[in-house]
Amino acid sequence: MFLKTTSLQVIIMIVAVLAVISTKAQEKTNFSPQFYTNGKGDTLYYRQLNPDANPKRHYPLLIFLHGSGERGADNISQLKWGVMNFASEQNLLKYPAVIIAPQCPANSGWTPPGSSRNSITAPLAPTPTKPMELLLALIKKMKADGQIDTSRIYITGLSMGGFGTFDAIEREPNLFAAAVPVCGGGDPAKAGAIAKIPIWMFTGAEDPAVNPEFSLNMLEALWKAGARPGFTMLPEVGHFAWLGAYTDPLMIEWLFRQHK
Repeated sequence: MFLKTTSLQVIIMIVAVLAVISTKAQEKTNFSPQFYTNGKGDTLYYRQLNPDANPKRHYPLLIFLHGSGERGADNISQLKWGVMNFASEQNLLKYPAVIIAPQCPANSGWTPPGSSRNSITAPLAPTPTKPMELLLALIKKMKADGQIDTSRIYITGLSMGGFGTFDAIEREPNLFAAAVPVCGGGDPAKAGAIAKIPIWMFTGAEDPAVNPEFSLNMLEALWKAGARPGFTMLPEVGHFAWLGAYTDPLMIEWLFRQHK
């Protein structure tokens, strides 16, 4: 019994140490913690990466929206998936951009609850969620402050963030130069409003969490509206379509070519 207890304690200690190491590794990032307030007591926490210490240049802005598993208040979990691919030294040198990664609070989201999953659509709600409202205000503030290249504002997101990407561009179609929604969905009825925005959608053919038909319905609606979006359905891939999307050099090169 003593040996079993000791072994269990050792395992617990190892797990605890690994957790601390993992947390410290996450915290070692070039993304600085930031927050935005609207003057009404509402706050959006986010991480920001500036590509260079060069005030003479205006860089494009890339917004990254995390999925539901990264919600919270630690202002670090949103860096877990995807966004670090854009922040590699190689990509920052080739495609320098100001990158912001906001974090949704727990029990909130980029889109309101109640997307019509039975009809495989995500109707645009009359008003945005508070995190989306604050995010759009933050983008407009950065645009007005002259911090960025206003002709090159890009947005992408995965899962909940993929729905949020469509939500953002459907609410503010004139704000964005391109969008990459990953395993998400939008409102097909709004396809005409976003038909001129360059869009590249990604989804997993076997996604059990977000039915690929969400993306397929948006593809069909956009096509009928005169758009010619990019569309990648990854075979034999479930919900983690972002692993393929954000490591695709063709997608990244395409994204940073877009401008208004």
